[in-house]
Amino acid sequence: MQLEEFLAQVRDRGEYRSREETEQVCAAVLWVLATRIAPEEADDLAARLPAPLDEALRLERGRPEAFDCDEFLRRVSVQTGARPRTAEWDADAVLCTVADAVPDGELDDLLSRLPARYAEFFGRLSPG
Repeated sequence: MQLEEFLAQVRDRGEYRSREETEQVCAAVLWVLATRIAPEEADDLAARLPAPLDEALRLERGRPEAFDCDEFLRRVSVQTGARPRTAEWDADAVLCTVADAVPDGELDDLLSRLPARYAEFFGRLSPG
């Protein structure tokens, strides 16, 4: 997926006012996701996303941090300066677009390594 298409989808889903706001939300959500997943998974995902969005996933870090969905949203909220409910909206807008950009098998592999509720952010039903 090309950058303009990705940003247009996120902007439509999130109902953002500007490209700048859309880019900031994308960077924040992807950065928080990168802290949650293994570096190899982040690199694989980054390879599927257009530059410069891929940069948010390329962190210099060690092992991923284990945190639940509520903490994920709290961290997105801190990054964006938004309320937690808005952070959920932001996560959904960005990660549903990521799901459109990544082959199903690769997305399934990523989701298998996260708690089930994360699937909802990617527009998938939680198993169980």
